[in-house]
Amino acid sequence: MFKTSIKRAATLAAAAGLAVTASLGVAQAEYPEKPITMVIPLGAGGSHDLNARVITSIIPQYLDQAMIVRLTPGSGGQKGTQEVAKAPADGYTLLFTHNYIDMLQQHVENLPYDPMEDFIPIARVNYAPAGVVVRADSPYQTFEDLVTAAKENPNAIRMSHSGNWGAFFVPAAQIMKARDFSLNLVPYKGGGPSMQALLAGDSDVTMGFPSTLGSLLDAGEIRVLATAGAERMFEDVPTLAEVGVEGDIGFMHRVVLAPKGTPDDVVAKLTEAFNALVEDKTFNRMMSRLNETIDLIDGDGYQVMRQEQDLAYKDLVNELTSQ
Repeated sequence: MFKTSIKRAATLAAAAGLAVTASLGVAQAEYPEKPITMVIPLGAGGSHDLNARVITSIIPQYLDQAMIVRLTPGSGGQKGTQEVAKAPADGYTLLFTHNYIDMLQQHVENLPYDPMEDFIPIARVNYAPAGVVVRADSPYQTFEDLVTAAKENPNAIRMSHSGNWGAFFVPAAQIMKARDFSLNLVPYKGGGPSMQALLAGDSDVTMGFPSTLGSLLDAGEIRVLATAGAERMFEDVPTLAEVGVEGDIGFMHRVVLAPKGTPDDVVAKLTEAFNALVEDKTFNRMMSRLNETIDLIDGDGYQVMRQEQDLAYKDLVNELTSQ
């Protein structure tokens, strides 16, 4: 009996020792231990997709793990956004989205998530000004040609866009309101599908960002009629202000968000990696080839911007929907 008790005690002690060792092993493991998924709530071929491919090709060297892109379009960006909102807050599922999906949609729809409560920002990677685009064979040689035709034929000209209340829909609504004309706005699952609709002849006009416009311009497939921003994106293309559309219109902020509750040390690791990314020479060279900016704002800084956007977009929606 006595020997049996000794054996049992030794067995329990050994088991306890293994448990402590395992526990210490878990505690000592550093994030990330496996690949990180970056969910894009938009379709393939758009500017987010192109930017993400550059990000995920460089940032693994600063995380010691791969970062994988997953495109999850649908419901104007809500499908992919909800997926991340419900994901474990462990840093292995991130959202690569933009300001319109993030902060504006809550003012026009009942969302299955709360942007402010369910997400925390990791970084604003950059911003991009939109351009108004037609096919190279379009009868609209200038922005004024488009406005004149739209006024003569209200709602007859089809404009493909990236989703209701998204990065093209909102500036289009602002432009139409400013110049008093109307287009037939047709939603697609992201900027890539929207541009493909234009090229296929399924729409007459769309919008695009620098990363998607450069190669199409070089190939002679499109014509840019006007661009957002204080300065011209292309030498021979006027800004929106030059064609009578004033105000801060047509800018998209590309942001990385994590589920709320993500541990501080994980957020710090991701922040460190993105800070290193924007200093990387290869990353800068690849982004330059896309004609994209690099203008990092850390999570805390972008959270302040999110709060400002929340209020500004509430006013904007009221303005655009008021009769």
